[in-house]
Amino acid sequence: MRKTRRKISWFIGLFISSLSFGTGDHPRIVADFDFGWKFLKGDDRKAWSPDYDDSGWQAVDLPHDWSIEGPYSERWASGTGYLPGGVGLYRKTFAADSEWKGKLVAIEFDGIYKNSEVWINGHRLGMRPSGYIGFQYDLTRHLSFGKKNVLAVRVDHCDFADSRWYTGSGIYRHVRLTITDRLRIGPWGTYVVCKVLDANKADAVIETTILNDCNQPQLCQVVSRILGPDGVYEGPSNAPQSVEGNGRLIHRQSFSQLPVQLWSVDNPILYSVQTSLLCEGTVRDQTVTVFGARAIRFDPDKGFFLNGQNMKIKGVCLHHDGGPLGAAVPEKVWRKRLESLKEIGCNAIRFSHNPPAPELLDLCDRMGFVVMDEAFDEFTPTKNKWIVGWNKGVPGRDGYGKVFDRWAVRDIQDMVRRDRNHPSVILWSIGNEIDYANDPFSHPALGGQYRPDNPSAENLTQLGRPLVKAVKELDPTRPVTAALANAPMSNAVGFADLLDVVGYNYQENLYAQDHKKYPGRCILGSENSVRYDAWQAVADNPYVSGQFLWIGIDYLGEAAGWPVRSWTGGLFDLCGFKKPEGWFRQSLWSDRPMVYLCARLQRQDRRRGPQSHWNWPARSAVAVFAYSNCPEVTLELNGQTLESRQPTQGSWPMARWEVSFEPGTLTAIGKKDGREVCRYALTTAGPARQIKLIPDCTILAADGKDVCLIECTVTDEKGVLVPDADHSITFSLVGPAKIAGIGSGDPASHEDHKAHTYRVYQGRCLLIAQTQKRPGTIQIAAACDNLKGAEILLEAK
Repeated sequence: MRKTRRKISWFIGLFISSLSFGTGDHPRIVADFDFGWKFLKGDDRKAWSPDYDDSGWQAVDLPHDWSIEGPYSERWASGTGYLPGGVGLYRKTFAADSEWKGKLVAIEFDGIYKNSEVWINGHRLGMRPSGYIGFQYDLTRHLSFGKKNVLAVRVDHCDFADSRWYTGSGIYRHVRLTITDRLRIGPWGTYVVCKVLDANKADAVIETTILNDCNQPQLCQVVSRILGPDGVYEGPSNAPQSVEGNGRLIHRQSFSQLPVQLWSVDNPILYSVQTSLLCEGTVRDQTVTVFGARAIRFDPDKGFFLNGQNMKIKGVCLHHDGGPLGAAVPEKVWRKRLESLKEIGCNAIRFSHNPPAPELLDLCDRMGFVVMDEAFDEFTPTKNKWIVGWNKGVPGRDGYGKVFDRWAVRDIQDMVRRDRNHPSVILWSIGNEIDYANDPFSHPALGGQYRPDNPSAENLTQLGRPLVKAVKELDPTRPVTAALANAPMSNAVGFADLLDVVGYNYQENLYAQDHKKYPGRCILGSENSVRYDAWQAVADNPYVSGQFLWIGIDYLGEAAGWPVRSWTGGLFDLCGFKKPEGWFRQSLWSDRPMVYLCARLQRQDRRRGPQSHWNWPARSAVAVFAYSNCPEVTLELNGQTLESRQPTQGSWPMARWEVSFEPGTLTAIGKKDGREVCRYALTTAGPARQIKLIPDCTILAADGKDVCLIECTVTDEKGVLVPDADHSITFSLVGPAKIAGIGSGDPASHEDHKAHTYRVYQGRCLLIAQTQKRPGTIQIAAACDNLKGAEILLEAK
């Protein structure tokens, strides 16, 4: 199967690269527009003039997030991680190639946070309030040939307390320049619908939107070829069709009995359709669209089915920041994070609470995750935005709700158009906790909590109905859901009745009664705690399709209060290091044998979780925990067997021992049928003596985008991590790369992520090095007084 995956990836890559670096042989040119920008933190109403002097501005490449550059300050909002907003300006100067004359030239942004306005050569093209959806503008009429062209972008994030989590600020996603014929395939213009007939065959319908920017009608023909691991399939011939001048045409083409391999979480097979637009035998435009063939079904009694097989959704919610990188997250960082989630048995992602970057969905397609694609965190009016601390003080009321009435339908339809070919996407969510009690909506169904002066919850249904309709118009193949915070109130006003699948946030206690009361309802845990009983409610009830844990990875914002800057309840910390909670979840979700050890002092405050080290006061009483999916775990201390136990004691499936601490090595051995299948050990660390640098790779692409994730640890002389080390490490880098960010899992750290000195937390931190656009050797060193330094060499090719 690895050979099959390589084959389809090679074919897809071949076609995409030929389009992305188009020449005269290809009618569509897609140019990377991320490099060579100028940035100013501040405002200047003359900055969009092509003659403006930006020589003093900062040189930046995109994606770029200015908020993560800080500084952290208590004057900002807890909801957005105590990081600043403000106004930022971007400019890029470029030449228009003479070959573009007579063509249509468009600029495509994958996302700008937020309230962006765009100018070309002083001409205003438009604005977009949302920071999470892609959009494009036509530059053609205002381009200058033989002279410089200046693209200017103003980003307004002055209402910094506009979100319940960290958003970032700026052009934090990718940008492209697209040059096409005036007769072309529209943006997100190919839509592939596969109807699976059996495990080996499917019918496919390809819908292509054709746009004609010429004044005269154009006679054209659409030719589609499906490329797969088992061959190339030509579409049936079709007669030329006329597209009116300055008009559009929807062309539909069918493939019957197409031999396919089905996409699944274990075998994510992908196909691509090459769509060619021809006039009199000449190709005027061509695109490649990746898709997969799979069948999904939610059943009110039996849960979720993928390709006819019943499957429990083992999901996590994810926000879009990358810890020390802020919102500008390289694709490789996401790939590494998704690999970590896959390792613990996760098979589903809920992107909370906004459309993700396009490359994130590409990764989910390739790696085998099912996805809940979510549009909004609020309707209108806005929700509370906490400034002093989570649920503390007087909240702000800025946010998307202020523009919801004017933009919501357009934004959600753009999300669907953009994402509807992804086989990973199985659910469209119109909103998260829109029905949160009294924030802002209220209803008598809340009983003693009812606030008659608040907006009526009847508005939920009135506002939600157009969104459901907007989604169904563009994609009737997937169910629509919403994550409900108060199902009784949503039931009372009919909001839940709008949904094909009803998401329950932290309401496991309602599953049984609502399954009985609403026998046709499909129930899903759309947001759940990491507690074991929340998983039992899924595992023990076949009608519950699955759950999405809050949260997969710690994120900036939604902070409890200064100095804490982040949410801390994830399975992985801000840098992607696995926490004990992640290991516990692996024991529940993974089929691969595993065992993990952690411990805490017997008399320690139980609100403090166990820790993964074996450094405790001499002869202290220590509670030792083993998380394992093995039927038996044996504990050894310094080679001596203590006791074997089954990890099923109490209400949590884990083994527990009480051990009198002595230095050395504590080992847990997972056994099946009396035979060892896995082991995990903790070793007592001595005094801090040295620094270790552990890169995730040594060879990188010299493309200005590739990154190396380097774990920096403080260890004793034997290389054992010192768990309480908090040294400040100074890093240096020589060669064709830059330090993109440094961070740790410390939720109360306010250090500069772009500086070259950073303090380790629990003995470690993470450095992210990013290549420049030239090859060479990259030397990275780490130093600290009284510690032996470390150095590594990387190669950019």
